[in-house]
Amino acid sequence: MIRYAISGGVKGDGEAELLELARRWAADGVDYVQLREPQLCAGAMVRVARGMLAVFGEAGGTTKLLVNHRVDVAAAAGCGVHLTARAGELTVAQARAVMRDASANASVEISVSCHTVEEVRRAAASGVDLILFGPVYEKRVSGELVMAGAGVEALREACAMAKGVRVLALGGVTEANSAQCEEAGAAGIAGIRLFARGTGLRDAAR
Repeated sequence: MIRYAISGGVKGDGEAELLELARRWAADGVDYVQLREPQLCAGAMVRVARGMLAVFGEAGGTTKLLVNHRVDVAAAAGCGVHLTARAGELTVAQARAVMRDASANASVEISVSCHTVEEVRRAAASGVDLILFGPVYEKRVSGELVMAGAGVEALREACAMAKGVRVLALGGVTEANSAQCEEAGAAGIAGIRLFARGTGLRDAAR
């Protein structure tokens, strides 16, 4: 299964911490890393993205980097970008045009987060490379429900609707339930907490 780790929650600029996480993810064979640190300014994000790309290159270059939302940062760093399916956001075609106009690599991969099957349909038609569908499972904090999950059957429908575009299960995915996601048709799993410590990643892939 494809493993897609999402960063989040580092303190301050967190550059050293993010680079250390990048080393762990690369060593564990994570396929994709999404740099999601909204507290960073554009300049810091470009610096961190380039540093992570250097780490991945030193490790063999199999891990790919995508920057959350910031197409300008992705273009400057020469990596992929993660978009949302919300109205008013940049489309996949627009993101690729920005990278092409910036003389960056317009062939880098683009992922999109979707929360409904209809969003999956539109994303698949846009020519996106990866779709993150979720939340699949509910989220609870101290026993209190804070976010309902779409469920495994919705994930199955989303995978069928994607028409061959790879769909990754996001939201509440654990090593224990990842097999359910794969059985439903998911090409992989994505998450923050699952990959936060760089542990259990090989088991999750199985």
